[in-house]
Amino acid sequence: MNNQAKMQVKLIDYASAPLEKLYAAFRTCYSADTPIEIWEKIEAEKISHQKIREFIGERLKTGHASPLEQVVFWFGISGVSRSLSHQFVRHRIGISFEQQSQRYVKFKQDKLAFVLPESWSRAGLDDEFSQLLEHTSALYARALKAGIPAEDARFILPNAAPTNFHVMVNFAEMLHICDLRLCVRAQWEIRRMVALMRSEIKKILPEIAVFLQPKCGENRMGYCDESLSEWEKCPLGKVRPHKSSLFEMYELHGKRKSRALSDDEFRAVEEKEQL
Repeated sequence: MNNQAKMQVKLIDYASAPLEKLYAAFRTCYSADTPIEIWEKIEAEKISHQKIREFIGERLKTGHASPLEQVVFWFGISGVSRSLSHQFVRHRIGISFEQQSQRYVKFKQDKLAFVLPESWSRAGLDDEFSQLLEHTSALYARALKAGIPAEDARFILPNAAPTNFHVMVNFAEMLHICDLRLCVRAQWEIRRMVALMRSEIKKILPEIAVFLQPKCGENRMGYCDESLSEWEKCPLGKVRPHKSSLFEMYELHGKRKSRALSDDEFRAVEEKEQL
């Protein structure tokens, strides 16, 4: 039987001086100095590395996200399923993909691996899964030998077929990806891949990697906004609050009771001055 595909994630490269770039981008927004003057101070080491780290940490807490787009990472990712790829490419802003083609790459039968979810093994159906994919591999090889173009032979390849990516992603989008894909509601495979991407960034930039969390993390939204039933099943629910508990606290301790927004509130938003 063909080998199971092994997921691999490697940080190929990242924009040089990322913390300095973040500092300069944020400082440009809040300083009378020009960007050139800010960089001259950085390069002359008039601003310490510690001050740069502290300043970035404070800015990251504010939700000011646009400067984060100026820090960029390049990843090599292999051995992930086409099922994962259909989810991954839904991220479209601040990220660029190059993916292995099934049109131009002719997979040899002994090279045609598959991703086998552990749930199939737990259910005792892994043998049937493997037999089906073995038959698929043999038929794919016969199709190529019969002269069927790879772009047509691929029609029988399942979502379990592996694929490879070369990915460029900026830090702002990486935060968004982690918000969604590190949540336990994300499918296991993409959750594992994003966790490995986070681990790679953590090796070289621990100062900003601490912000790569699921959306309920203390450095992100801070609470779960999924349904209450999903929160109750989540292993993180023991340490992260659900949004309903925040509303309950507001009702108990807030100066005003919450209610649905009225037309007056919407008019206040639309007008230049608040009512």
